[in-house]
Amino acid sequence: MAPRCRQTTTIYALSTRRESNLTQGWGTHKGIRARWRRAASTLRSEAGSIALRVRPEKTFRLEEANAIVPRLHVLMERLQRGALRLHEELTGLARETGVELASLAPEELMRQRPAARALVEELDGIVAEIEASGAHLKDVQLGLIDFPAELDGEIVYLCWQFGEPEVAFWHRIEDGFAGRRPLPGPPRPRYLQ
Repeated sequence: MAPRCRQTTTIYALSTRRESNLTQGWGTHKGIRARWRRAASTLRSEAGSIALRVRPEKTFRLEEANAIVPRLHVLMERLQRGALRLHEELTGLARETGVELASLAPEELMRQRPAARALVEELDGIVAEIEASGAHLKDVQLGLIDFPAELDGEIVYLCWQFGEPEVAFWHRIEDGFAGRRPLPGPPRPRYLQ
């Protein structure tokens, strides 16, 4: 079963970035949740292999990526705060209905809490703005954003994490955050990874 609307997709994306994420995943029962995970895993691995062969629509130079970091900082702060508010809404609804948090369906939240729909639409707009810039939102909770770039003839990601003043790391597409390396050039201030 796939999310039915853009808001549901945003909620699902925000809730499944990591196993220990704020909303702990969703689904009307464990079977749906497991199917969504398997489908997402398959899509990620297929998309990863395609990304290695297809040039991204936009590639960034370091200066271009750093130029939008101030805006991304504002957007990520709003996104993380909104995700916390969404978690609070979910927790409250779970408490009121006596249902486990993990078993709440996104449609149920928006049906019972109309204010949540506005919040989801706000979060959806933030995600859309980040993606429209050409950057890739990788993890809401960790505040990770990647910028497709070319380094020595290879398509890689310039990597920025919320709280860092500039883009100072890169990684190969297949390596992800765990493979972050400092950008070549003069030494930069050290940041927490």
